Amino acid sequence: MRMLRVPLSVGVLLALVGAPSAQGCAAPQALVSEMLLRLESSALEDARPNPSVLLALNLAGSSSRPAKKLLLQQLKEEAVERAHKGMASGQVALLVLALLSSCQDPQQVQALGLSTDLLRILQQATDEEMANMEVEGVPKTTLYSLGLDALSLCLAGVGGYQEPSVELAKELLSPSTPLSVDTRAMAVLALVCTYGRTDLHDVRDLLQEALSAATNSFLDEQEASGGLIGNIYSMGLAMQALESAGRFYAPRQWDCSQALSVVSEHHFQLPTAIAQLLPALVGRTYLEAGSLECSSVTRTSRSLQPSLAASAAAPITVQFSIINKLQGKHFSFSTAVQVPAGSTLLEVMEAAAEEDPTVYSFQTEQTSWGIMVVSIHGLAGNAEDRTYWRFLSGSDALQEGVGLYKPRDGEHIQAVFSTY
Repeated sequence: MRMLRVPLSVGVLLALVGAPSAQGCAAPQALVSEMLLRLESSALEDARPNPSVLLALNLAGSSSRPAKKLLLQQLKEEAVERAHKGMASGQVALLVLALLSSCQDPQQVQALGLSTDLLRILQQATDEEMANMEVEGVPKTTLYSLGLDALSLCLAGVGGYQEPSVELAKELLSPSTPLSVDTRAMAVLALVCTYGRTDLHDVRDLLQEALSAATNSFLDEQEASGGLIGNIYSMGLAMQALESAGRFYAPRQWDCSQALSVVSEHHFQLPTAIAQLLPALVGRTYLEAGSLECSSVTRTSRSLQPSLAASAAAPITVQFSIINKLQGKHFSFSTAVQVPAGSTLLEVMEAAAEEDPTVYSFQTEQTSWGIMVVSIHGLAGNAEDRTYWRFLSGSDALQEGVGLYKPRDGEHIQAVFSTY
């Protein structure tokens, strides 16, 4: 059995890495307070506990003890109940980070009269990811999850993080492997931790090369797009990555104020999206999950009351198409749907299904990222086949889920069965 070591102090880590965080990269307190309030409310109201939310509340210094206490207890109960029912490695890794940020031992999670060792479960799940990668060239789930795994194992101070970090570094350097901003950012966080831990010169050289390539690519993307890195929902992790890895893109400077300006203009609603962004807004990253002073006095958040007023809206017409040219019997259907202005895409789909259920019927699942469409016209996405329903406006992928995106009058929305 691997023994739990003392979680790596962020001060020790930064000293080992030699990577100062960006100076003065902090959002206006009003924006931080507003996001804290939303996360605290979601912790008290959401039926499904979200480890990302607890992690963010701790990193951002939330003073809401009831929200954090409730969420911590719910996550412990979920951990012991699902320990032997098979959790994906990324889910276990997030639980570990949330517990570390709450000064809890992931090796001894106790609730409901039961006890479980999440680090042992995480190590086994990571081993399965790596075994699948060796045979098929891809992890069992995703490279993003593998980055979470390596980061959590590294911060907890147990073995098993160096091998996945090396694989992630190779993927970052591979010109034939297009990786999402989220995946690259999570890999950067994991590699920064591993770089501070390993004594192997060849490994450090590889990690340094990969970290330099990834972080410089973020800076290039931000400069080219006027502040945006990927899409608005990838900004949180990208900002954390740049916050933590200044050494690896020096002597270049990160224009943090430009990034803050971009995210300040967007109205974030999903708890998971806020949870990834909030640490960066207070100049912190997931690398600090294991080094918080849990007894310290934290700042209080101020309530900013959002406007909930709504008014009646005239109808709009949205063109909605479903397309499958990938699997089984191909199909392509399109319909014009009338809905009130301000309706979400989910409401557009419901209207289409009501008009013609044999063609436009669909099924959804509630996830931490909101409502996810899992099946349309009887065709469901599959993790083993890496298939899913992708939503486009014209040729551009939507940056919000079906429960949040509000189509414009005359807009053409396409649901295309795709692979990832």
